[in-house]
Amino acid sequence: HLQPAQPILFAHYLLAYFEMLMRDVRRLQECYARVDELPMGAGALAGAAFPINRTRLARDLGFARVARNSLDVTSDRDFVCDLLFACSLVLVHLSRLSEDFIFYSTPALGFIELHDAYATGSSLMPQKKNADTLELIRGKAARILGGLTSMLSLLKGLPLAYDRDLQEDKEVLFSAVDTTSDCLVLAGRVVATLRVRADRMREATALGFLTATDIADALVRQGTAFAQAHEQVGRLVRYCVEHNKTFADLTLQEARHVIPSWDKTLAKTAISAELSVRNKNATGGTAPGQVSRQLAIANQALKRLWKDIADVSAS
Repeated sequence: HLQPAQPILFAHYLLAYFEMLMRDVRRLQECYARVDELPMGAGALAGAAFPINRTRLARDLGFARVARNSLDVTSDRDFVCDLLFACSLVLVHLSRLSEDFIFYSTPALGFIELHDAYATGSSLMPQKKNADTLELIRGKAARILGGLTSMLSLLKGLPLAYDRDLQEDKEVLFSAVDTTSDCLVLAGRVVATLRVRADRMREATALGFLTATDIADALVRQGTAFAQAHEQVGRLVRYCVEHNKTFADLTLQEARHVIPSWDKTLAKTAISAELSVRNKNATGGTAPGQVSRQLAIANQALKRLWKDIADVSAS
């Protein structure tokens, strides 16, 4: 909703995109596995009229298996749609990252700063630093999504087996692969050269009552039902808004007027974004220890991925 919610570590935020991209990796690997079959020997549609040993041919050419049905394999373009979908989803993820970075880099927030190499100025306004690289990635995603839609639309009414319409698959497929590859390289460079403004992020944690849920959780630990705790903290937030205060500005009397059980523990909870982060210590949470474990797992996953790529290249 683009509204203040709860504090997290920036590393935890980036790891969310790591998870998306690793799903993309697995999706591409699945595409490869599905397409790894020999089509040769299918003829025009009915199969070969000569005694070809297709199993041996598949083995000699490095295919995992033989396509079982000649009619299907001559008309099949599922593999094109598979790869177009995988590329589209990669670019959807990069587009979301781009939109985040465009938003976070605006002077009003200033959470990050893009390297000059991946931004441009305005032809009219000298002060502007436009996130053009990210905007282009966002735009490319729309074009590749359109290619997927056009290919699915093309296939939906075709009779078996081969139809000349299928020649349209080349342009959208090759363009999608090239565009996705280029966008991944550019996105990687943007992230690698990003300046993270931790000071601006820390300042922003004082705004938006980010610890409100933590206060409610602390009240629950004291024995208050969550529905009642939620209502009490909501009234406290409204009081602060009406009196132009943050949680840190509240006096003991003001806080107890709304939440009678207010004490030092609740006061500390209310003003500490760091405590809020540390408390999210369940597996997958944003607590520093959990994030360190996530990073270690991510590093191991990348090592395995690079090994898999090296093995495929060697073969």
